[in-house]
Amino acid sequence: MQAPTVIRAAATLLLFAATAPAWAEARLDVRYKASLAALAEMKGLEIGKASLIVDITDEGYAAAGSAKVTGLARLVSKGEGSVSARGNFVNGKVSPLTYSSTSETDKKAEEIRISLANNVVKEFAVSPPTAPAEDRVPVTEQHRQGVVDPMSAAVITVPGNGDLLAHDSCNRTISIFDGRQRYDLVFSYERTEAAKNVSGYNGPMLVCRVAYRPIAGHRASRLQVKYMEDNKNIFVWLAPVAGTRVLFPIRVSIVTLVGVVLVEAETFSAEAREKQAASPTAR
Repeated sequence: MQAPTVIRAAATLLLFAATAPAWAEARLDVRYKASLAALAEMKGLEIGKASLIVDITDEGYAAAGSAKVTGLARLVSKGEGSVSARGNFVNGKVSPLTYSSTSETDKKAEEIRISLANNVVKEFAVSPPTAPAEDRVPVTEQHRQGVVDPMSAAVITVPGNGDLLAHDSCNRTISIFDGRQRYDLVFSYERTEAAKNVSGYNGPMLVCRVAYRPIAGHRASRLQVKYMEDNKNIFVWLAPVAGTRVLFPIRVSIVTLVGVVLVEAETFSAEAREKQAASPTAR
């Protein structure tokens, strides 16, 4: 799997009937480091940095962040990008409104914008357009229903007032449309462990195994697609955002054809904020 595909997959993984009082108001500040190692036990070489701010209110959420290639990876390819998303909470579930992302490398620039309502894509624009290919599975209008965008997929809501870190909080399927492809991420509980060396958080984390299920927009004959579909070594660590019923990725690990990609939070800090009258605005 080529490095850009790996980073997008990791980012995707980064960068997912509650009552109103359960949400509270909070701002989450996360700063990630991405690394690549030959084996899971080895310390990896730094390949990227990312930062993300997520505002959460009773009504909804807004996220904005940026990422760039760093370390020795810059000798191979220079790149940077940004992402933002905004949405509501409806019956304890994420209902996105807008999503946008931009990225630029040595070889190309890309921009994606998606507008949604009731988890249905209303409009989207992708530049440059997806290249036609005989083996590409067509994306239909039906594929753009009942979905979330890649950034909203990271906002994991837990309905009710029970244990936020219960095993069942892992068990879910997230249906994603990213402007080019439609796919599912199937989460299942693996274990629970304590966070280490993360500024701002030292509590328990849910470790979820993740299965990638391509639905449409992908090239069915590509080795990378088949490898990811069969991959049994994709994991995401979820941590609670203090004062809310939201879990958010604090760590992601993917075994790929070129090594183990690890995206881990160096800072994961949530603070209470004053009550707002409307949904938050990305900053």
